[in-house]
Amino acid sequence: MRIICGPSNSKFERLRKDDLRCILYGSAENSYHGSAGGTLLKHVQSLKLSPAPRAWDLLSLALSVICADTAVRRGESPDGWTRQISLTVAVSDPDFWTTQRSLIEDQLKFLTTDLWALQFVGYGLYPKPSKVPKLPDGDCVTLLSGGLDSFVGAIDLVADGKAPFAVSQVAAGDKQSQADFAAKIGGGLNHLQLNHNVKCPGENERSQRARSFIFLAYGVLAASAQKHYHDGERVDLYICENGLISINPPLTPARLGSLSTRTTHPVFLGLFQRLLDVAELRIAVRNPYQFRTKGEMLLECKDQAFLRKHAAETTSCGRYARNGWQHCGRCFPCLIRRAAFHAWGKDDRTKYVYADLSKNDSQHARYDDVRCAAMAAALVDADGLDALATNNLNALAMGDLTPYKAILTRGIREVGQFLAAAGVR
Repeated sequence: MRIICGPSNSKFERLRKDDLRCILYGSAENSYHGSAGGTLLKHVQSLKLSPAPRAWDLLSLALSVICADTAVRRGESPDGWTRQISLTVAVSDPDFWTTQRSLIEDQLKFLTTDLWALQFVGYGLYPKPSKVPKLPDGDCVTLLSGGLDSFVGAIDLVADGKAPFAVSQVAAGDKQSQADFAAKIGGGLNHLQLNHNVKCPGENERSQRARSFIFLAYGVLAASAQKHYHDGERVDLYICENGLISINPPLTPARLGSLSTRTTHPVFLGLFQRLLDVAELRIAVRNPYQFRTKGEMLLECKDQAFLRKHAAETTSCGRYARNGWQHCGRCFPCLIRRAAFHAWGKDDRTKYVYADLSKNDSQHARYDDVRCAAMAAALVDADGLDALATNNLNALAMGDLTPYKAILTRGIREVGQFLAAAGVR
């Protein structure tokens, strides 16, 4: 199946029977079409923002990637996981994007572990800029997800004297908290909330490995609309995440594929930066916490009183919606969160569905994520980090691996210390 994406007025070759047509920046015209970004264009235009043309093309690409990531099910691939995805995207500058096809395919392959084949055609979105555009005066952009790491990141940026423009992907259960955080941090941040609203016919794929691509595209769109950017300056785009979850090493050999995401992995971010540079988008992607554990982020946060007051309001759980908008307390992101509070030494007021991990049953101490995390921590303590599967470390792409191994060791030990204190044996 090919995925064919573009605005409703895009001109494509005749579609084959098994092709999926996805409408960008509009609604599907019938029940067997998909769509994404239906309200996005109107929302940005209502704010009178004026992003760079190639930022719009990048967003069109990202929306198309989300459509493909949603529509193509992993269970139908030969190995039950790795997909072969053929994607055609309508952009305003197809000649340029075609020259970067290999670079984009490589970063998508790394991000989602699939095989991507891209094609770029014309008639993509190129909206007319507002006659009197509004140019936000932020000196940087930060992605504000509603999670604890991005919350700390925004606090620290303000404490450092910066004026971040906050950008969020609207997520079920997090929309209001994102808005609340933006309103509270630093006395109030300029805040842009966007939603890809992807809709594809049939049963959808739930793994969503490409989600950080669309988050970053939102950030690029906002960064290129800033006054500093229009004045010819370079704008920093912050995606704040602790080093353990950024590298996200497989805790056991069985977790090499489906359970090890790469949403902020430095290799992916490096490839994304290369794409921005060659596109002449003056935006620098930064993760200032690449070499910090989540606990170290809390300990070193520059406004401890504000963090203590609001930390429990953030969201970390990988199964938040499935548990009635509560943290489960036992998935790996929850374990890292709980370990961070433990390392911080402050009370964790978060409500967890499975709070008491000392219970020796399949729902608590013997739950797969808890058991694997405990095994990984014990292995690292006994034999060092190299005893784990470390395929997420690549010296050719990352350079000196010493600081990466150090952060992984500290992060896994942080989780192990929490599990021991929680009574997991």
